[in-house]
Amino acid sequence: MQLIESILADAASIASLRRDIHAHPELCFEEVRTSDLIAKALTDWGIEVHRGLGKTGVVGIVRNGTSQRAVGIRADIDALPMTEHNHFPHASKYAGKMHACGHDGHTAMLLAAAKHLSKHRNFDGTVYLVFQPAEEGGGGAREMIKDGLFDLFPMEAMFGAHNWPGLKVGQFALSSGPIYASSNEFKITVKGKGAHGAMPHLGIDPVPAACQMVQAFQTIISRNKRPIDTGVISVTMIHTGEATNVIPERCVMEGTVRTFTTEVLDLLQRRMQEVAEHTAAAFECTVDFEFVRNYPPTINHDAETEFAKGVLAEVVGADNVVPFEPTMGAEDFSFFLQKIPGCYLMIGNGEGAHREGGHGLGPCMLHNPSYDFNDDLIPLGATAWVRMAERWLAPR
Repeated sequence: MQLIESILADAASIASLRRDIHAHPELCFEEVRTSDLIAKALTDWGIEVHRGLGKTGVVGIVRNGTSQRAVGIRADIDALPMTEHNHFPHASKYAGKMHACGHDGHTAMLLAAAKHLSKHRNFDGTVYLVFQPAEEGGGGAREMIKDGLFDLFPMEAMFGAHNWPGLKVGQFALSSGPIYASSNEFKITVKGKGAHGAMPHLGIDPVPAACQMVQAFQTIISRNKRPIDTGVISVTMIHTGEATNVIPERCVMEGTVRTFTTEVLDLLQRRMQEVAEHTAAAFECTVDFEFVRNYPPTINHDAETEFAKGVLAEVVGADNVVPFEPTMGAEDFSFFLQKIPGCYLMIGNGEGAHREGGHGLGPCMLHNPSYDFNDDLIPLGATAWVRMAERWLAPR
């Protein structure tokens, strides 16, 4: 493993910053303290700072030489609305808020890289350090783009990374093409006619209609979609009724739809609406169908993925750069990749053996209340970012 000595020397101080961020988690578009911390660190290191894109986003600008070329590296900075079960000293101080996905660690890796890049500037061009808010459902990437990210800071490509529990420390995983699914949600309200539970013939019961829809939606996956195409329809909430002896007026179903392509998403949305409307009619009910498209699929570009593989192989060895099996989770780095080329990759977070005394029960998995980022990744991730920036902007 070829780690940069100056980054190793700063590892403890950067880990301290990471733990400070972990102890003070902030939700999407509320990352004021986190943004202040990032901006102060960058400024202290002599890095130009631009603030306000996506409300709480921070962009650091590191220039050197005369080239007009530029590359971007992104870290997400927001936390999740959940309560931490850990009790170590850097556990969340805010009830109902937690860095359970490692964005504190992603931020720390990019800060470590920023400090080295500012000191050494072994490149010709500009490195844009993009600290993005509101990845967890807020679409912060989309909002930064709307606020002019690529107009103010034109870049040839952008790279980002996510820690990945279960992947060994010292390994990276990446693949070209779709790696994360689109994220979409639906709300279906089935309307009937209320009645006494003992006299159902006097009402129109929306519950059987809703139950039929839940089953029928799965035939869209198995009978309308091509078997080689990927898609998920999950009904995750059903709300109805107030008393055991009352036929309810309505039944509300909500859930998520995931696909790797817009074409499959179009199909699933259309068929879900048709099934909902016709099933409701068959049961003498009416239906309101709502479908919201949140994040598009994250699709890595071929050339940039191959570039990243080559750089990472030099850092950890080719055997430790492995293919990434696509996941049906979602990631708003997808918005960046719709605008410019780039690659999103995974860095191994291990199996959780790094966690200190005071952690909660359970595995060290993403979105788990006992999660904690592995600080051993900070020098490795920072080294990877520095080497990518240097290689991309190598003098020609």
